[in-house]
Amino acid sequence: MNPEVDVLLAEATRWSPELQFLRALVLQAPLVEEVKWGQPCYTHEGRNIAILGGFKNYFVLSLMKGALIPDPQALLCKPGANTVEGRWMKFSSMAEAEAAAPFVHEYLLAAIEAEQRGLRVEKPANEFAVPAELEAAYEVIPGLREAFEALTVGRQRAYLMFFTAAKQSATVSARIEKFTVRILRGKGMNDCVCGYSQKMPGCDGSHKMYPGSVTC
Repeated sequence: MNPEVDVLLAEATRWSPELQFLRALVLQAPLVEEVKWGQPCYTHEGRNIAILGGFKNYFVLSLMKGALIPDPQALLCKPGANTVEGRWMKFSSMAEAEAAAPFVHEYLLAAIEAEQRGLRVEKPANEFAVPAELEAAYEVIPGLREAFEALTVGRQRAYLMFFTAAKQSATVSARIEKFTVRILRGKGMNDCVCGYSQKMPGCDGSHKMYPGSVTC
């Protein structure tokens, strides 16, 4: 058990007992407990397997590669219309979580196996993958999924190319964190955010003429 998670869940304003319940189930699997994106994250040999999250009306156990494992109990659902690999178990009460409890371990072991085997969802050659790190960020940052999916296809493609070009998961996460505010504002990687550009919506470097302005 990770002491950081102890504090995180103890201070949660919603779903604290329910998340503690899910945590106890997850810790029965051979996973390492960490804190990523401000939420309890569970890894196996350095790979993200699952993450817990609490929202206004529900709480979740997300499996990074849930689309690649059997779902005999029909517990998994897509977080969003464009989600590729990620799936989550979504609950709105302790009773729902308790009903799923006997099956959680089985699902986690299947998720670990999928990661170890390097399984991936097949996608068209011209489609850029949504990295697991971005899927995880969707689940803990309100509005991020909606904001990203509202971007033009070209802007989405530019972000995904940049994120997935990184070889290390930590680097992917750092890149996502750096551009989160920009995405939430509906901006592309090279869009102006300071308002001084003469070539909107792109940034032409005009912000450099105004010391102290927002840097594009």
